[in-house]
Amino acid sequence: MSTTTTSIPQSERAAGTVPRHGMIKLVNRLRVEMIDALDRKLADYDISAPQLIVLSSLANGEGTSAAGLCKSISYDPGAMTRMIDRLEQRGLIRRVRDTGDRRLTNLQMTDEGKRLYPRLLAVKDEVQAQFLRGFSKEEIQMLEGLLNRMVANR
Repeated sequence: MSTTTTSIPQSERAAGTVPRHGMIKLVNRLRVEMIDALDRKLADYDISAPQLIVLSSLANGEGTSAAGLCKSISYDPGAMTRMIDRLEQRGLIRRVRDTGDRRLTNLQMTDEGKRLYPRLLAVKDEVQAQFLRGFSKEEIQMLEGLLNRMVANR
């Protein structure tokens, strides 16, 4: 952490434009609490929040292979393989050999996965709404914009 603060000009730190501490801790706490709340709500479907993230990534075309998913959602390859195995055992996704290169395996949502996915999104929306309770539409848009800017700064 000290290398980060020493790379920030003293004038910016002194002016208070860069938080001295707490933001990473706060963002991580929010992440953990949102994932925990989502896991509790998804338990009825026997799906975890990370599994929903994988299904969402497939549904949105953000990754069609285990490697692509790992890259798009910054997930450990070993854990990704186990998660894909569980989703495949549940009949929600399937592995399909790439027709252009038989060495590659692509992932696809099954018909069952496609049927379940809208219900899972509704649960995600419900949890998100819980955390945004009391925010105006403008505040939500601003928050989303600020978070996107932070991601773009990496």
